[in-house]
Amino acid sequence: MTAIPFFDMRGEVAAIRPAIDAAIARVLDHGGFVGGAEVEAFERALAAATGVARAVGTSSGTDALLTIAMALGWGPGDEVVTTPLSFFATVGAIVRVGARPVFADVDASLNADPQAVAAAVGPHTRAALLVHLFGRPAAWPALDVPIVEDAAQAIGAAPVRGVAAALSFFPTKNLGACGDGGAVLTDDPALADRIALLRNHGARPKYHHVAVGGNFRLDALQAAILGAKLPHLPAWTAARRARADRYRAGLADLPEVRVPVDDPRHVYHHFVVRAEARDRLRAHLAAAGIGTEVYYPSPLHLQPALAELGYRAGACPAAEAACAELVALPLYPSLPLAAVDRVVEQVRACYR
Repeated sequence: MTAIPFFDMRGEVAAIRPAIDAAIARVLDHGGFVGGAEVEAFERALAAATGVARAVGTSSGTDALLTIAMALGWGPGDEVVTTPLSFFATVGAIVRVGARPVFADVDASLNADPQAVAAAVGPHTRAALLVHLFGRPAAWPALDVPIVEDAAQAIGAAPVRGVAAALSFFPTKNLGACGDGGAVLTDDPALADRIALLRNHGARPKYHHVAVGGNFRLDALQAAILGAKLPHLPAWTAARRARADRYRAGLADLPEVRVPVDDPRHVYHHFVVRAEARDRLRAHLAAAGIGTEVYYPSPLHLQPALAELGYRAGACPAAEAACAELVALPLYPSLPLAAVDRVVEQVRACYR
C-alpha cells in the first residue's frame, strides 16, 4: 500500500518546475545572490498580493519577528502579551530583545482568547503578539497597545490589521522556499525602512552603521523561487481548503475526534484535530503508512528555557489540554482526494 507522507512538496514543485528552474537559472546567470533586483521584485509582488504598502524580505520567519521586535524598541522592562500555543519562535523573539512574555490562554479556536489577551495587559505592556495558528486568523482584541501579527502559518488568511505581520517561507509553509526565508508586512513606511535597515546590520550607506542590526537578509535565490511560486498561491490555498472540507465531512460524526470549526478565511497550513488517545491514533496511522505530526507537544509557558518566568502547570489550562490531544493529519495541495479518504477511513478504523 502506498504511504501517505505528512508533507510532500514534490507535486507542488513538479507542477511549476519550468518556472522554478528559470528563476534559479536567472540568478545563477546574473550572479547577484544577496539582495538586489530579485528581492526587490519579490517584495513588490508580495506586497501587492497581500494588500500592504510594504513587504520587507528577511532570512526567516523567526528573523522577521525578531526584526519587528527590534524595530519597535521592545526591551528590558517591557511586557508583550502572547499565546502559549505556538512555535517557540513567537516567544523567542520577545525574550531575545530582553522583554518579558505574558501568556494569555487560548479559546476553542486554539488562538489566544481575546478576552484573556485584554485581561493580561498591564502597566508594563508594550504590545500584543497575536498568532494566526495553523492558518486561522486570531480574533482581534480591543487593546490600547500596538498589535503585531505572527502570520507565519497564515499567508493570505486575512488583511494585515496590526502594525506589522511576520511571514515564514520555510519549505513546509503554504508559500514555501527551497530553504529558509521570511518577510515583514506593514503599512507603516517608517517601520518598513527601519526593518530594512536592521536586516542589513544597520548599515546606511554600506559600512556606515547607524544602528545595531543583524544579518537578516532574504537570499536572492529564495526570492526568485518564491516569486515564481507566488502566483499559484490562491490555487494552492483553494486546494488546501477543499481537502480540509473533505476531512471535516468524513470525520464530523466521529465522537472521538473533534475537527476544527471552519472559518472561510482559514488557509489550512495544517489540518489539526483533537483526538482521544492521540498516541494510539498516531501509532495506528503510522502502521497504515500515514504520517502525522503533533503541534505542539508542550505549551510555551512550560518550556524549560522559560522556567525563570515562573509559570507552572495549570496556568493556561486550555492550551495544556490541547497539547495533550492535538494531531495534524496530512494536508498539502497535491494530496490526492483519494488519500484524504484513506486517512479518514483509517482514523475511523482506529476507534471501532
